[in-house]
Amino acid sequence: MADMLAIRDLRVHFPLSNGQVVRAVNDVSLSLKPGETVGLVGESGSGKTTVGKTALRLLHPTSGTIEVDGIDVAAAKGKTLRALRRKAQIIFQDPHSSLNPRMTIRRAVAEGLLLNTSLRGRKLREKVAEALQAVGLPVQFHDRFPHELSGGQKQRVCIARALVLDPDLLVLDEPTSALDVSVQAQILSILKDLKKNRPKLTQLFISHNLAVVRFLCDKVAVMYLGKIVEIGPVDQVFRNPCHPYTRALLSAVPVPEAGQRPDRMRLSGDIPSPTAVPSGCAFHTRCPMSRKGMCDTGSPPALYPETGHMALCHFAEESMGV
Repeated sequence: MADMLAIRDLRVHFPLSNGQVVRAVNDVSLSLKPGETVGLVGESGSGKTTVGKTALRLLHPTSGTIEVDGIDVAAAKGKTLRALRRKAQIIFQDPHSSLNPRMTIRRAVAEGLLLNTSLRGRKLREKVAEALQAVGLPVQFHDRFPHELSGGQKQRVCIARALVLDPDLLVLDEPTSALDVSVQAQILSILKDLKKNRPKLTQLFISHNLAVVRFLCDKVAVMYLGKIVEIGPVDQVFRNPCHPYTRALLSAVPVPEAGQRPDRMRLSGDIPSPTAVPSGCAFHTRCPMSRKGMCDTGSPPALYPETGHMALCHFAEESMGV
């Protein structure tokens, strides 16, 4: 089965006026099969959002290739680019700033249809109403403006706007992080229903919330300082994390049971600047397993990609029990 999204050796660098270069993404390769939901996790500044935006050509890659259902994203123009815009959509993190305050909800959702289809009149109104109904917004909301809606209702509008063109690929950039916990649960329920009702819809879910990723995703990719350091099936990675950074992220997840004090893997220092990425393994400056002369010089190998669970670490064999 051909990949819906294929990212190979992607680099996204931003030159600064002082001559330095922000290496936001470095040699990232990632593939998503049709109908697959892949979570992309990591600390702020790890490059998650840059990968998502570049996949839809909201940012331009420095090098590497990106294909959406066989379309070369970087080279697309004209009719090919218009087809790509219909095929791939994005839901941004902040629903407040991603809606035009001068457009009614009905018009905001209809905008994509007006630009990309020949639907007009009654058929257009029916298609918009169907999309808004699917995300739980009844007809009395359709002629309201964004400032008249709550945060959760705005995010529902953003989901409806993304889905109204029936895309094959959906990039979700932390779609629940700006919402209250109770509203997050409602949005997650909608996204869960999407997986059930649209089995061919492929989703790249960018998040820092590991519980949400485990709830929604089939696979998870862990990013650190512009690189994917571990990737595999969600249950396998959560049960047996093989990279020290993944273990640190999982150990930081709060435990709901009172009185439980699990061993925490505490990292020293902050994530290094992407303008000065450390040599060797980029994580060695914070890793409790780091060995001088090994981790700070040689790039770690990608171990066991044939099993579907890959980790970039010299000591991944120990974690995998090999």
